[in-house]
Amino acid sequence: MSGSAAPGRLAGRVAVVTGATSGIGRVLAERLADLGATTVVVGREDARADRAARAIAQATGNPHVESLGVTDLALRTEANRVADELLRRFPEIHLLVNNAGAFFSRRELTAEGIERTFALNVLSPYILTVRLAERLRASAPARVVQMASEAHRAHHVDFDDLEGADEYRGFRQYGRSKLELILLTREFARRLAGSGVTVNAVHPGFIRSGFGLNNGGATAFGIRLAAVLFGRSLTHGVDTPLYVATDPSLAETTGAYFSGRRRVQGSAPSNASEAARRLWEACRERSGGLSLPDPGSDGPGREPPRIARAEQAAPA
Repeated sequence: MSGSAAPGRLAGRVAVVTGATSGIGRVLAERLADLGATTVVVGREDARADRAARAIAQATGNPHVESLGVTDLALRTEANRVADELLRRFPEIHLLVNNAGAFFSRRELTAEGIERTFALNVLSPYILTVRLAERLRASAPARVVQMASEAHRAHHVDFDDLEGADEYRGFRQYGRSKLELILLTREFARRLAGSGVTVNAVHPGFIRSGFGLNNGGATAFGIRLAAVLFGRSLTHGVDTPLYVATDPSLAETTGAYFSGRRRVQGSAPSNASEAARRLWEACRERSGGLSLPDPGSDGPGREPPRIARAEQAAPA
């Protein structure tokens, strides 16, 4: 990092990174701040987010690093509160990185009754992206980067059991959530086409970080051992997300999936447009009706041209 207060090529741009108090999110936030962006660190707990923001500001010499603490981004109420706060504090937003996510070996429900993997890895980025879409559009050119994974391969979306109520396997549910995030990326790109907002998904690689350690016991030990043996550095992990977030050559690239700085073909299920639309509807219902206009919809059933404000959905 430069440690210099000299403005970089992202000066005047506002970048929001979720899950930015540790791991890839923390390093990515620091890199964006080093490039001069006004960088918003969104992470668990006010104190942790504030400490991370102050450390990033000191390391980069960028005084424009701010924090936004959350209790639990898996909660719809919290995702909406984060969106409200971002809209209140920032007249322009140019980059949203939906990095927050986790693996849960055992099935858990949030306080709102949603399975936690789906709530955090899929529904939360859906809510944030929909809620911030108009601000991103007004600030265009703007970008959304979704933190997906090669773990999406060999999975399909089970629309009869999206939340793993009938049969739950942690790694399968995690892989499906990353597949679902890629599908949402395609659908966001379709609905925001021509708006100046691009939406792309990235695979950062298998990285040595705190991933999976929240599970404890043998699961955490196995993940930690695998990371030591096969994991790559956080510097490597941030390379592709930073490239997709900032490289001028990708100014008009949208709806794509990247790995190793290359646009790659995701699995066949990740390219299924009908599945993307069905998943969008499932997220719309679970978010309390949040949506974006569908440019391919006509007639009386067409969605309204403005983004609807979230309503508190009943627990599933």
